[in-house]
Amino acid sequence: MNPDALRGHMDALLLSVLEREPLHGYAIIEALQERSGGALSVPTGTVYPALRKLERTGLLASEWATVSGRRRRTYRLTDSGRRRLQGERSAWREFAGVIGGVLQPEIKPEVKPSG
Repeated sequence: MNPDALRGHMDALLLSVLEREPLHGYAIIEALQERSGGALSVPTGTVYPALRKLERTGLLASEWATVSGRRRRTYRLTDSGRRRLQGERSAWREFAGVIGGVLQPEIKPEVKPSG
């Protein structure tokens, strides 16, 4: 997938992946790949700065935890993050509907002869 296509959607993708459970950075990257059927391969240099930004704005909270014997920072959604995710989903549905309407071939209604 073209990395430019993700621009502007990374926050929503990260919030969505963290909706179910707290995860550490590498697990978030794996979840994005898995949930996208392998289409999304997001580099750590993109994910970690985005996670820190979401934490600074109060949409995520983090804490240190031991995962598989390693100390890792895990991230979870805050209540504000859940509300933002709902808004992002609503905006995405509207955006996809508008763009889909433009990209779909025009279908003219069949005109039935009167009489």
